[in-house]
Amino acid sequence: MDLLAAALLGAVQGVTEFLPVSSSAHLILVKAFFGWDTDRFGLAFDVACHVGTLLAVLVYFRHDLIAMLSAWPRALRAHPDRDGRRIQLIVVGTIPIVIVGLLFADVIEASTRTPLVAATALALGAGLLLLIERWKPTGGDESQLGLGGAFLIGVAQSTALVPGVSRSGATIAAGMALGLRRDVAARFTFLMSIPAVTAAAVKEALTLRHAAFGAADAQVFLVGIGVSAVVGYLTVTYFIRFLATNRLDVFAWYRVGLALAAFAWLLGR
Repeated sequence: MDLLAAALLGAVQGVTEFLPVSSSAHLILVKAFFGWDTDRFGLAFDVACHVGTLLAVLVYFRHDLIAMLSAWPRALRAHPDRDGRRIQLIVVGTIPIVIVGLLFADVIEASTRTPLVAATALALGAGLLLLIERWKPTGGDESQLGLGGAFLIGVAQSTALVPGVSRSGATIAAGMALGLRRDVAARFTFLMSIPAVTAAAVKEALTLRHAAFGAADAQVFLVGIGVSAVVGYLTVTYFIRFLATNRLDVFAWYRVGLALAAFAWLLGR
């Protein structure tokens, strides 16, 4: 894979990580369509691109994260303040993906990272977004989210280990079903993604510590990370503003169109 391919895949990751359209599905479909061989990297290049969008989240939410770091002692109280409470919610919401990731991540990676699975999940996820937009409680803020609700959002996040589901799509839909406004659900779920993406990156880095990658491979990874970080920051900034006044239908219909195009391509090749 050359640097141009790495830059394109980084841009795809940066745009699609935060939109409810599944970045993993796009990476799989783009690589399959162009015939780019990243098998020798395994999941490592995808995780590298996720590191780029993780950097985008860290920069975008830097003020929230600084406030949360200072609130750690208060998070242990029975009745914490807002930032302490947010820490509690994120910790509880991270539990499901830790369990599922430890037990089933390798099986999921080996059996689901195909264009057919990605296209199928895109179509099913589109139905979920359309359903939640037509049936959703009155939108509220984060203060009405309890620990049980955070756990359920975490369960939704764990389903995104399957390509095509979309971490943001599943978690925002879950948050809306629990009564959160779209933009509130997005902000919370993007913050909640930080521990999961960090853990995945560390896990993959440990598996690669003895891999024989050369300088050219390092350049591929750095380009993917850099492009996904810049594009990701621009995307998350736009998307949260978009959600304040707009519905998710446009992304659902985009998923339908992409799934149909993928099915047609798979049948015709």
